[in-house]
Amino acid sequence: MELFCIHMLTSSMKRVMERWVGRVVLVTGASMGVGDATARLLASLGMKVVGCARSIDKLKKLADDIKASGRGEMLPVKCDLTKEKDILGMFAEISRQWGGVDVCVNCAGLALEAPIIDGDKDKWRNMWEVNVMALCLCTQESVKSMRQRGVDDGHIININSLSGHRVGKSHFYSATKYAVTALTEGVRWELRGINSHIRVTSISPGLIKTHFAETMYGSASAAQELYTARQALQAEDIAKMIEFALAAPEHVQIHELMVRPTEQVV
Repeated sequence: MELFCIHMLTSSMKRVMERWVGRVVLVTGASMGVGDATARLLASLGMKVVGCARSIDKLKKLADDIKASGRGEMLPVKCDLTKEKDILGMFAEISRQWGGVDVCVNCAGLALEAPIIDGDKDKWRNMWEVNVMALCLCTQESVKSMRQRGVDDGHIININSLSGHRVGKSHFYSATKYAVTALTEGVRWELRGINSHIRVTSISPGLIKTHFAETMYGSASAAQELYTARQALQAEDIAKMIEFALAAPEHVQIHELMVRPTEQVV
């Protein structure tokens, strides 16, 4: 009976995901980690993926991998998310190439060691610009694109963090993720206010084994020590959560998903 139920759930998700075949999804931070895994998965499900990041070489390699798999296609776009001009140019390019955005997955984000008392103000600024401002701009431009084309079933998915629900050691990073929690709810209110059926979802992971820890600690060995000592999620786990949110029936909004490794305590 258990295997039958799992089969029925999987079959149901596949049927619902069919409505996204040929639709355009923007994945920020697509050059590595959760962004890379998400781009690969959604392309394999038939979506037209726009992957953006600062490293165009990594994006082109990803696009080539997707093309070689024979399952989907990806448009690589170089974009520095700390620059509004780059973001607006990216959306103009998407419009020219593929018409516009139907789904926006805000994957890009970073954590840096930057305490308040004696921390580096440039690190604060970098985290705020990528984790908050870029997310807001990409959300604004995505919703604008959807409304201009009469798309009323679009979806905004924000990759948040458990740190957006409790404060950890990297508390400025936590502040940016608390902002994402508030903004996700705020966008939901705005969408309801204009009677839109565009949905918005926050996915809040715990520890994931990606480049993330190396960026935060500035050391590959420190990151490896962390992942050796503690159980971690894989990037593909979060990509599957994104698929799950997209596969929900149109009258169902999955507003918040908190996902942690089984062994993680907080």
